[in-house]
Amino acid sequence: MITYEAVAAARDAVRERIGLEPEIGVILGSGLGAFADVLEDARSFAYAELPGFLPTTVAGHPGRLFAGRLRGRRVVVLQGRIHLYEGHPAWQVAFPVRVLGLLGVRVLVVTNAAGSLDPRLGPGALVRLTDHINFSGDNPLVGPNDERLGPRFPDLSTAYDSALGALLDEVAEGLGETLHRGVYAGVRGPSYETPAEVRMLRALGAHVVGMSTVSEVIAAAHMGLRVVGLSLVTNWAAGISPTPLAHEEVKRVAHAAGGRMIRLLQAFIEKV
Repeated sequence: MITYEAVAAARDAVRERIGLEPEIGVILGSGLGAFADVLEDARSFAYAELPGFLPTTVAGHPGRLFAGRLRGRRVVVLQGRIHLYEGHPAWQVAFPVRVLGLLGVRVLVVTNAAGSLDPRLGPGALVRLTDHINFSGDNPLVGPNDERLGPRFPDLSTAYDSALGALLDEVAEGLGETLHRGVYAGVRGPSYETPAEVRMLRALGAHVVGMSTVSEVIAAAHMGLRVVGLSLVTNWAAGISPTPLAHEEVKRVAHAAGGRMIRLLQAFIEKV
């Protein structure tokens, strides 16, 4: 189980290495790691070098922490993440977010590659997350609660910050970028959903589906961080897709659309 002492020890180790007090944190999903390259004066460390961090095992998730400056803002970036389907509990998946919170990050940008449940949202679409549905079967807050990290029963009605969301909408419009809004369904994986499951998720109000993000957002809300979420649609979900689903396709689309994501995040961070 997570402890304040373990998070604080990791925070101290990261702080010693990066040499700055970050304001903004960014988590990069599958195939979106190129954003880390735009940081100025960046320092980078493998997760395996940091106490409490686990190495990533999935293609498209390099597993490195970057810290530097971006248009005058102090930013720390998690290039890739671990997942529940790798065999980790939700509290471990959310551990890096805890560390960012104790480092002083107050705004967290969470990105992911997602499958579309909505015929109007094809591959390449950008979706600003307004809410999520937790179908993972786990929660990072299970177990003893330490009030130093957050309250026992946090309210998630504003887990995705509406003011930050409105700012992201405004920035996207200024760039001429179409930014959709939608609800994210978080599942455990690693198998893709069945067509029947996709129909169920659509009926329950979800627009995109993926195997990440939810544990991180819950932990961030628990710690009082302001969160904005952004999904890049990389594929149609099962039953909508005319072809079998494959991770290689996810990475290909994410790479092709990565430049648009980077431009949007750069402009957004400058205005936060």
